[in-house]
Amino acid sequence: MLNLFNLALKLNGYPIGKARQVLKNIQNKNESDFKAYVEAKKQDIVAFHLTRNAFYKSFAKNANPLAWDTVPVMTKSDLQHPPDTLWSDGFSKQKVYIDKTSGASGHPFTFSKDKFCHAMTWAVIQDRFGWYDIDFNASRQARLYGIPLDAQGYFKEKFKDMMSHRTRFNVFDLRDAAFEDWLRVFRNKQPDYINGYTSPMVLFAKYLQQKNIVLKTECPSLKVCIPTSEMLFKEDRTLMEKQFGVPVINEYGASELDLIAFENPEGQWQVTSETLYVEILDEHDQVVPYGEAGRLVITALYNKAQPFIRYDIGDEGILSRQSTLKIPILEKLTGRTNDIAVLPSGKKAAGLTFYYITKRIIDKDCTVKEFVVEQLTPDTFKIIYVSSEALSKNDRTRITAEMETYLEKGLRINFERQDQLVRLKSGKLKQFRSYLNTNP
Repeated sequence: MLNLFNLALKLNGYPIGKARQVLKNIQNKNESDFKAYVEAKKQDIVAFHLTRNAFYKSFAKNANPLAWDTVPVMTKSDLQHPPDTLWSDGFSKQKVYIDKTSGASGHPFTFSKDKFCHAMTWAVIQDRFGWYDIDFNASRQARLYGIPLDAQGYFKEKFKDMMSHRTRFNVFDLRDAAFEDWLRVFRNKQPDYINGYTSPMVLFAKYLQQKNIVLKTECPSLKVCIPTSEMLFKEDRTLMEKQFGVPVINEYGASELDLIAFENPEGQWQVTSETLYVEILDEHDQVVPYGEAGRLVITALYNKAQPFIRYDIGDEGILSRQSTLKIPILEKLTGRTNDIAVLPSGKKAAGLTFYYITKRIIDKDCTVKEFVVEQLTPDTFKIIYVSSEALSKNDRTRITAEMETYLEKGLRINFERQDQLVRLKSGKLKQFRSYLNTNP
């Protein structure tokens, strides 16, 4: 079979063959050699950008490549500049991969990667998917992502779908009638795996549950489901595994970086140490020990086009005590640092706390398909939900009481029923949003 996916990468200037060989060489290093490799790559990428990147020279005036604690932490807001002002010497629009983040974090921006760096990203993705017998050049994908609506963007994605054996499903229409069509496509196309946003997968699983259908029986070719880009809750994963009839594999990534962590066959969230250097830092930018929570700060070891060095991605997490430098294990991803609710007393709570509490109650009522939580004022929250019928007074009272039990008294919870939730342009669903400090 023709390796159309890899051929498309190669024709677009991404040396995937070389990248796969480099990745293999890295993986074959023993622990001692791997440590030396990481230290050398850290020093090299800092030194490169200090000498070749005007933005980074100005940003990291006091950085010393040989003293990592002198290297400053950067945030998304630091990088919200025109792309060409962030490029290193020798790079131009024709020599880089350019894309935009979705804006789910509140800090949308355009980023760039040099072409070898982007090839390394795809080499890692192919390697990880290969753990589950998925071959990008042969396996058929059911793709649950958004798609650009402008003509050029639309046809570019459709061409990529064709080259990559992908069948794209419309995540902006999640009615039962649309799911009937989805099921028909699964029966006819017989894809090998599902990849895409978590929330439409959950709704499709709920539809299958109502119809008493297991997808694997209708689509015997299906091997695995890999949700991405949105939080995967334990209850949703259980439902999806039951209704899809295949394993659900958790991944965590960022388009401006790489695949950050991917669930390995042992059930561990393995961090991509080959191309990224991941640190967990406290509020003083000090590294915390394995097993303790902090901010995820990540260095892209291969991106020479634009610096992502000690980059605070805006998430919090914990690296397991079983981690090693070569195989770090992400034990827990505790949520975005900017998704924080500030209560009237001054107490702070992760925004997803509200989602967890409400979800546990609403999941007992199968008429509610999905919902989001918004903070309007310190004491006022709104739950926007999609349901065939309005929540009863008893349900609303229970949700309010549960929130006050877990958080504090005196909260006002408003409920708004809608036919369909508003998604980001990318098709993602942002489950919690605070309007107290909205970023422009």
